[in-house]
Amino acid sequence: MLPARRASVRNSVPEGISLDNWLSEPYAQWSFQHVHDFVATAVISRGTGPVAQLPAAGTELAAIPVTASDGTPTTVGAIMATTATDGWAIAHHGALAAEEYFGTLRPPTPHLLFSVSKSMVAAVVGALHGAGAIDLEAQVTAYVPALAHSGYAGATVRHLLDMRSGIAFSDNYLHPTAEVHALDAAMGWATGKGDGPVTLRDFLLTLRKKSAHGGPFEYRSCETDVLGWICEVAAGQRMPQLMAELLWGPIGARCDATIGVDAAGTGFFDGGISACLTDLIRFGSVFLSDGVSLTGRQVVPAAWIADTLDGGPDSRQAFAAGPDDTGMPGGMYRNQVWFPYPGSNVVLCQGMCGQLIYIDRAAAMVGAKLSTQSYAADSRMMSDTLRAFAAIASALDG
Repeated sequence: MLPARRASVRNSVPEGISLDNWLSEPYAQWSFQHVHDFVATAVISRGTGPVAQLPAAGTELAAIPVTASDGTPTTVGAIMATTATDGWAIAHHGALAAEEYFGTLRPPTPHLLFSVSKSMVAAVVGALHGAGAIDLEAQVTAYVPALAHSGYAGATVRHLLDMRSGIAFSDNYLHPTAEVHALDAAMGWATGKGDGPVTLRDFLLTLRKKSAHGGPFEYRSCETDVLGWICEVAAGQRMPQLMAELLWGPIGARCDATIGVDAAGTGFFDGGISACLTDLIRFGSVFLSDGVSLTGRQVVPAAWIADTLDGGPDSRQAFAAGPDDTGMPGGMYRNQVWFPYPGSNVVLCQGMCGQLIYIDRAAAMVGAKLSTQSYAADSRMMSDTLRAFAAIASALDG
């Protein structure tokens, strides 16, 4: 079992906070920056290698004009100030063109990434695939035989990467019986009903199939949790060590990251990673250079990046056929990242409550935003944020 760490100074925890409210107002801003002080976590070490340098570009971006989603004229700075931003940064050709922090967030502060974690776990899958340890077309039961009696029987690794299994699972936090609540309880991030699974793996074993695997895209956090389990089996290591060796060290991370762990030491793969703001820039940069980091290391194979950008033969059709309104007509989902527009120029890594990595390949730009938005998915704030990043990319690209 991995060593887990909890708060060593419990008097820093706000009075009245509990597992039932720690990720909601008025505690969320503290919690998003202090996960390691409230629940069990394990360290994802940056190691002792070089830090990828982000030299200052001396560019003024806040005054760039933007048309907001409601049609009113505004600026990049105004959008960042009105979308519950904790910090945002922009790198252009590897130079830091903007870095701004609000409230209590500071450059080395780890901030909860929520589902941006999914894109990072997928990068570990990509690295292991490149090393020959994971076959994307293999069934998940080839790696985790215990899932043979679950709904995942017959699903492939590729189905999970693109969220196209037929598993019955809902991420709708507003629905009281959505499966995501039981997942959170199994991780120890929420209060359960008392009779449900108390570890992540036990929870995954309970999931059942509702439709054929390989069908339309449907967002399911549990897919990433199975991917994490597969990575650990394929590599014979737990995710904190795997991510440190295959991702966090190679990208030249500035700070250690953390990942939430359950009672058995299993990581919260789909949404439990916390990291500092500029390390999101370092991660996003591998999408600009065929999988090579700012330190010059090959993090994931060039073929993995190409596959991610190209998508499968029916990725966009499967995305359009999904049951939910993604707000991304013509987009797609591939290898646990989002493509919000037709084409593959703009790549997004997204997490609820406003966490975002925005990659514009044509402009050689990577943007990152950490936030404490009140709603899991605020369409107005997301739309305005995407408009702000697009305006920045346009300005930087001349």
